[in-house]
Amino acid sequence: MSISMYQVAVPVCVRALGNLAHVLKKGEQHARSKNVSDEVLLQTRLIPDMLPLIKQIQIACDMATRGVARLAGVEPQSFEDNETTLEQAYSRIERSIAYIKSFTPEQIDGSETRAIHLKMRNGEMHFEGQAYLLHFTLPNLFFHCTTAYDILRQAGTDIGKTDFIGNA
Repeated sequence: MSISMYQVAVPVCVRALGNLAHVLKKGEQHARSKNVSDEVLLQTRLIPDMLPLIKQIQIACDMATRGVARLAGVEPQSFEDNETTLEQAYSRIERSIAYIKSFTPEQIDGSETRAIHLKMRNGEMHFEGQAYLLHFTLPNLFFHCTTAYDILRQAGTDIGKTDFIGNA
């Protein structure tokens, strides 16, 4: 039995972003109990040279939405990185999930060998669809979701592994 590109991409990305919203909600509750503002929480970092929580959220959303769109062979929808409140952060996650869910299996299945080219700060990257999904999109998505989790955990939020991975 084989698994399709759609099954590896869409439900996995939706779940990761849904779980990100879940840990963020717990982080919000903890911050409110300590009278910490949205701005302070969203600007929290693990260490000074790492990106803050809001940027981790934005990049996680971008990795998922752009990844799925590129697998479908369409130009990814662009989201402005202008969120300054938790309400806006939740909206970003919700819009990202809705966008990802708008793709059908027919658009994504068969994309294993689709050529994907990215222009990055350090030059261009070239992938075939399966390698792009498995070796670039998903690792980056989980890196940024994990870093957001770690920021919230370091800030004192009572979260654990089950919050991060969700319930089956």
